Amino acid sequence: MPMAIAKAERLMNLALCLLGTRRPLSKRELRGSIEAYLEAGTDDSFNRMFERDKDDLRELGLVIETVENLDGEVGYLARRDSNRLPPITLDAEEAAALGLAAKVWQQARLAGAASGALQKLRAAGMPEAEDPYEGHHSALEPRIPVHETAFEPLMLACRDRRPVVFDYRKANAARAETRHVEPWTLECWRGHWYLAGWDRERGAERVFRLSRITGKVRSRAGAFTAEVPDVVTVRETVESWAGETATRTARIRLRPGSGYPLRARATAVRDLGDGWDELEIPYGHGLDAGLVELGPEVVVLAPADLRADVMDRLRAVAKD
Repeated sequence: MPMAIAKAERLMNLALCLLGTRRPLSKRELRGSIEAYLEAGTDDSFNRMFERDKDDLRELGLVIETVENLDGEVGYLARRDSNRLPPITLDAEEAAALGLAAKVWQQARLAGAASGALQKLRAAGMPEAEDPYEGHHSALEPRIPVHETAFEPLMLACRDRRPVVFDYRKANAARAETRHVEPWTLECWRGHWYLAGWDRERGAERVFRLSRITGKVRSRAGAFTAEVPDVVTVRETVESWAGETATRTARIRLRPGSGYPLRARATAVRDLGDGWDELEIPYGHGLDAGLVELGPEVVVLAPADLRADVMDRLRAVAKD
């Protein structure tokens, strides 16, 4: 029997035993009731297999109680009333939204979690939503690709409210700096992932682009020292630091065929000839870093402070 099938059968048998009893079952009783445990060989092999299976069932959502009787013997059971989902009241639109969200993630570990969650909801009565794009998924299915290795550890740190340390290289810096951060949330803007959180050394709210994090993200013990703002505030902060909140207008020259994200935001474009276009762009925080990345493809005309910021960044890169 293939290993995956054998494990699935063993897990199912263990779940049925735990759900089908009115009293806790000891390891000895479970070993005598499940054939795969009888074939385990040594007690150590059985104990390792049983502990892994128990953890796997709990990960799947089964509530397993551990009970010690008067003789000190430990037993296990899964009460039916503790393993019954409440009534599902999702309508078709809500079910479609959940299905859509589950399709978004492409990374294997996230995809598995999304698939498992959907299976549990459907088993509890979530309505099946009709897919208007059936047969056209390759062209129309929404996707949020995640290429940065920092994404998963930061996602878990945000969920568990754990401080982290990582090396971060700013757009105008030749070397990375170590940042001590209390992570709040991850947001995706215009194809890039950002982390919003509290920078402990700077004592201020900061946003970090994941593609500029170098090396591993390391977790640190201890509680957050700063208050976590509400979700709306965090989203607005990420939007602002990503340059999405426009407070001013910049005038730049741009080479044809380059800077398409800037062109999409431009309110006016004029062909100057000689291989240059002139654009007017509403902008907020962070535009200087984006312009530096374009190098010789862009020239800042106005305002003067934005031009100076871009020149300072370029000089810093050239100096290092």
